[in-house]
Amino acid sequence: MKYVPRVALFLAIPAILFIVPWLTLVGAPTDGTGPLFWLGTAVFLLAFACLSAAMFLGHGPAQSDVAAIVGDTLLGVAWVVFSWSVIGNIAGLGLAVAGVHDPARSRVVAAGVLAASIALVVWGIIEARRVPRVRTTEVPIPGLGRGLDGLRLVVVTDTHFAALDRLGWSERVVDVVNAQRPDIACHAGDLADGSVAKRHPQVDPLGKVEAALGRFYITGNHEYFGDAQGWIDHMASIGWTPLHNAHRTVTRGGDRLVIAGIDDPTGVGLPGHGPDLPTALEGADPSLPVVLLAHQPKQIAAAAAAGVALQISGHTHGGQIWPFHYLVRLDQPVVAGLSRHGERTQLYTSRGTGFWGPQLRVFAPSEITVLVLRSV
Repeated sequence: MKYVPRVALFLAIPAILFIVPWLTLVGAPTDGTGPLFWLGTAVFLLAFACLSAAMFLGHGPAQSDVAAIVGDTLLGVAWVVFSWSVIGNIAGLGLAVAGVHDPARSRVVAAGVLAASIALVVWGIIEARRVPRVRTTEVPIPGLGRGLDGLRLVVVTDTHFAALDRLGWSERVVDVVNAQRPDIACHAGDLADGSVAKRHPQVDPLGKVEAALGRFYITGNHEYFGDAQGWIDHMASIGWTPLHNAHRTVTRGGDRLVIAGIDDPTGVGLPGHGPDLPTALEGADPSLPVVLLAHQPKQIAAAAAAGVALQISGHTHGGQIWPFHYLVRLDQPVVAGLSRHGERTQLYTSRGTGFWGPQLRVFAPSEITVLVLRSV
C-alpha cells in the first residue's frame, strides 16, 4: 500500500498530458461518435500505456536504454501536443466570439494544433541533435588583472550522455570547443545519466579538449542520481580537474584568477558531498576575483554573499521545450543568459549543450558558451 501514492502520481502526470489533447484532437472534432472517435481514442490509450510502461522500464530498476528512448521521446511529444492544445483551445474561444460554431470551430482548432505539433516536434528533434551554436558573451570583471584581459573561458554543461548513443555528437562538440581556442574549459555538471561503465565511451572524447590554463568539472544533480564519485574519478582520469568544493588559481601575464567549484545541492545525501563554498574558497587570496562553477542558478545567493565575481551555471536548459521555462522560473532565479546579483556578482546561466530525456528542444537552443573576461 505504501507504493499506491507513487503509482497514482506516476500515472496521473501522463494522464493529464493526454486528456487535454484527446479532447482537442478527438473528442470535440468528432462530437464523441463515429469511427474517427474510436480510432483516435484507441491511439491515445495506446500512447498512454506505452509512455507509462516505457518510463518505468527505462528509468526504473530495469534501466532499459531502448525503453528510455521510447518513453522520453513520447514524453516530449506529449508535452508539445498538450501545450499547443491549451493554446488551441484559447484560440477557439476567440473563434467562438467571432461567430464560428461547432463542429467547424473544433475542427479548425484540431487541425491547427496537429499541424503546429508535428512541425515543432520535427524541428525540436533537429535542434536537440545538432551540434550547438557558439554563444559568445563579454563579461567585465572588476579587479581582473590586465594580463588576464580577453581570457577565453569555454563552457559546456548539461551534456546528459544517456541511452541515446551520441558518441559522434560528443566528438563534434569537442572539435567546436577546441576551435574557440579556450584558455580555460569548464563543464558545469549533469555530465551523464547512468553509470561510468555504460556511458564513458560518450564522455571520453572530452579528454581531447585543449585549454592551456586548465579544464575544470563540477557535479550536477544528475550525477547524484547515479555514481557521482565515479564520474569525478573518471573525469580526473581523462585529464579534467574536478572542483569538489575546491579551487585552483590560474596565472597569465603575471596576473591571477581563482577558479572555484562547488557540488550540486542534491549531493547532501551522499557523505562528503554537498555544496560548501567556504571550503571551496579556503586558502584563496581574497584580493583576487573568483569565477565559481555552481550547477544551479539558485546557488547565486551564497556566491553573492561571498563576493564572487562571476558564477557559471547550467541546469535550466533554458526550459528545453517551450513553454516549460515558466515552470523552471518558479524554481530558479534565472533561466538563461547574463544577469547581475547584488553589487559585485554576475551570473551566467547556460541553456546547456545537450538535452535531458526527450530529444527535443523547442524555442530553447542549446549552446557552447564562450565567456570573454574583461578587466575594468
